[in-house]
Amino acid sequence: MKKKPATAKTKAAPKAGTKTRTKPKAKAKPPAAAPPPTLDPAFAAVADAFAGDRDVTVGKMMASIGLKVRGKIFAMMVKGRFVAKLPRDRVDALVAAGDGDYFDPGHGRLMKEWIAMAPSTAPWVALAREAHRYVKTTA
Repeated sequence: MKKKPATAKTKAAPKAGTKTRTKPKAKAKPPAAAPPPTLDPAFAAVADAFAGDRDVTVGKMMASIGLKVRGKIFAMMVKGRFVAKLPRDRVDALVAAGDGDYFDPGHGRLMKEWIAMAPSTAPWVALAREAHRYVKTTA
């Protein structure tokens, strides 16, 4: 009787009377904790305004640090500008008044429900609250 050679699918059984040793499995290392996101100091007042809201989280998104409600972004800092999601007609009014610009995430397509504002313009906390209400009801 011929023995079949061991293959990847079938392994040869150990010879009778021999001891088999198995390598101890290496313990899996727990994943390294990500460092906490660093807030832009200009955005700190906005984040502080939502510190007591359990629905709001701070995290990294679109290469920026911002705020989310129910997992949806509603306000963030992008390249030193405050960006918030508001109803389109509200964004249109702010842009028409010269308070900001439609947000361009970098691919040349303007986002009609996102306003981008320079550091010295309009009250960010009030706009962030408005954005929070809007996103929370549409999420």
